[in-house]
Amino acid sequence: MTTGVSTASLFLREMNEDALTVFKDLGVKCTEIFLATFSEYTEDYARLLKARAEGLDVRSVHVLNTQFEPQLFGAHPRARRDAYEILDGVMRSARIFGARAYTFHGVTRLKKSFKGLDYPQIAASLCEISQTCEKYGVALCLENVHWATYAEPGVFRKLKAYAPSLQGVFDIKQARLSGYPYAMYIKDMAGSISHVHLSDVDGNGKMCLPGKGRTDFFEVFSRLKDAGFDGAAIVEAYTGDYGEYAELKESCDYLDEVIDKVY
Repeated sequence: MTTGVSTASLFLREMNEDALTVFKDLGVKCTEIFLATFSEYTEDYARLLKARAEGLDVRSVHVLNTQFEPQLFGAHPRARRDAYEILDGVMRSARIFGARAYTFHGVTRLKKSFKGLDYPQIAASLCEISQTCEKYGVALCLENVHWATYAEPGVFRKLKAYAPSLQGVFDIKQARLSGYPYAMYIKDMAGSISHVHLSDVDGNGKMCLPGKGRTDFFEVFSRLKDAGFDGAAIVEAYTGDYGEYAELKESCDYLDEVIDKVY
């Protein structure tokens, strides 16, 4: 098991390529690269990221999902074809800079007209998407997100029954926002958790870095261990949740200490 920091934690502070340099200077061991826009979904940019990431373990790739992920499930043939072309480009990039997992949100639940998930239909699309990812050596990993496909516990297990290759990403922040106990998501994804996104919350309910708030991470990792998890624990915070960059490494060090005691 290892700890790391997502480049999303430096969003609007540093561009991705510079965030990777920051992480290496700090001594961070691994990362998830968050591609934020279409101009970053190119092979030339992926080669730049690969060069900057040398020495870092790039575990996963994340994208600004509303740009194309919902259209992968759509009925309009041109929109769907365009979305798959973008997906193919992202996966080519992931192969270049070495990501083995794709942190995926999928459809959105933002419209009042949303009537619930058609599990067989959604799973059929997930299988097709997964096949595209697997061509590039990348695993499709569905993240629990309170406004997207995996909005409540139980969704992952139902989809996994139809799409057995599906992996999961546990995000403790999104679990808090969903209103469900985070343990329910860990149990739902047990045996299939690729990596995790971690943050903390203080006594006033404000997000902060792991180790700076009131979350019992000994309990979190005990539950993850029981669920068979042995992947990357990635700090994913908003830029206003911390001050100096050194705090990111301090948070990783804190998580390393917890992991050593639990595992």
